[in-house]
Amino acid sequence: MFKHSIFLRIYAGLVILVVLVAVFGYLLVQIINYQRAQEYRESLTDGMAYIISEGVARQPNLQQKMDWISDASDLLELPIHYVDASKVDITRAEARRIADRKAVVRWDAESGIAYIVVGLRDDPDHYLYIKADNITERQMKALAVFILDYLVYYPGQEKEYLARIQDYFSYPVSIENVQSLPLDSEQIGRLRLDHSIILYRDNASIRGTTISIISPIPGSTSQVLVMGPVPLFNWMPFQLATGITLLSLFVLSLGVYGLLVPMQRKLREVSYALNKMKTGNMSLRLPVDGSDEMSTLASSYNNMSDHIQRLIEAQRELMRAVSHELRTPVARIRFGVEMMADEDDYEYRLQQVEQIDKDIEALNTLIDEIMTYAKLEQGMPSIEFEQIDLYDVLNQVMVETQALKTHKIIELHPMPVAVVVEAERRYLHRVIQNLVGNAIRYCDNKVLISGGLDQDGQAYVCVEDDGPGIPEVDRARIFEAFARLDDSRTRASGGYGLGLSIVSRIAYWFGGSIQVDQSPTLGGARFIMTWPAQRYVKKNKRKLLEKKTEESSDHSV
Repeated sequence: MFKHSIFLRIYAGLVILVVLVAVFGYLLVQIINYQRAQEYRESLTDGMAYIISEGVARQPNLQQKMDWISDASDLLELPIHYVDASKVDITRAEARRIADRKAVVRWDAESGIAYIVVGLRDDPDHYLYIKADNITERQMKALAVFILDYLVYYPGQEKEYLARIQDYFSYPVSIENVQSLPLDSEQIGRLRLDHSIILYRDNASIRGTTISIISPIPGSTSQVLVMGPVPLFNWMPFQLATGITLLSLFVLSLGVYGLLVPMQRKLREVSYALNKMKTGNMSLRLPVDGSDEMSTLASSYNNMSDHIQRLIEAQRELMRAVSHELRTPVARIRFGVEMMADEDDYEYRLQQVEQIDKDIEALNTLIDEIMTYAKLEQGMPSIEFEQIDLYDVLNQVMVETQALKTHKIIELHPMPVAVVVEAERRYLHRVIQNLVGNAIRYCDNKVLISGGLDQDGQAYVCVEDDGPGIPEVDRARIFEAFARLDDSRTRASGGYGLGLSIVSRIAYWFGGSIQVDQSPTLGGARFIMTWPAQRYVKKNKRKLLEKKTEESSDHSV
């Protein structure tokens, strides 16, 4: 049921798409955040790497460099190692960062430890290797000490040199007047005691929470060094959330479009076919792929086109055939009336009246055949299926045919057990009557009638004769309306070419088929009609089951 419904597949596809897009969005956020976090770590350490590198470069000899590195390690409370560059594997991207006087940060997600590699301006053969397992306020305040130590070498030019190194910091670094800062008296007092302070600010904008480090400048009571505001890392900033949402919706839209394209294409094909039908072109057929609703629609359209085309062709053939068939008895009636008008012999006039009566009866029979065929051809007639004893109907037709004194042997093959089939008695009787009548007209001496159930549980009736049979090339054509294999013989036998076409349509509406081949016992033609024998029983069982279910539900209530 699931695979046969295009709408269920679309709904299921939408659910799967939502899940896939959600997973895709989550993974994309994780990948982007990993990269953003790496860039954030590097941006925070770039300024520190430049200042420490400059501090080491100012030392005149190796011993003083080592002492400065040791003091810096104690101040930062982080281990700093002076290592040989050949012992550190550097990628091309990391080499470019070191060449640009920036830091290389290697983050170990499992241990939560960052390993920082810092290049030295005047010593390309060595690196500083820093292991940072925890960043606290002490490291942030120590950075201000390194900046002030850098500015000591440029008295009176502090602001100019801060502007020069600003590119190495991802946040502003400046010298400000204490009075211009939003500080309370306690914070100002701490600055006067040469203590650095950290300010936290919650911002409702996209920047989020920020921190600022304010450090006093030695020898100055009015100016301070301000680092920041430094934005804290935001795992889901507004831009990222908006971008991921829009991208997810776009991917979801593409998925929905992909789900709807097959149905849209099939609907376009149906619309095109209907427009062709409107112009009178009945030759176009739709491809039937699968077994969903659209395939059912295409199959229904094809069946409708076949039926309409068949009705139009049958109508044209019927008009041609009727006009041809009616001319002969009408001409005979007109001739008989004219003869009666010129003849005074009473006996002759009675003969003409009898002949006219036969022609009128022939007209009635022809009209009845035409009406029956048209009724069966136009659409499914009102068929009331019921359980019928098949042998009883076969025997009835045999008795009725023998009463016509055809001087032909009609034999009914006996059934070992009673066979009850589902059919409408009137139409089943018509089928057997037409088949037997056709066999009587063309047999030499004998007609054999039989019926029962085949190996597949299908009901069947079989009529055989010992006549000349039907050539294999003509076996399909004989079921067409007004088809005659031997026109003169058919006319002599009183046929109109509608009997077998009526049998074919009744078999179709019974849900079965009619076939003709050569009789293995009599050598003539053998007609076999098969149809489902148990449809009526299953239908009754289903109704009975539904009725019992309703009754049990009423009792439970």
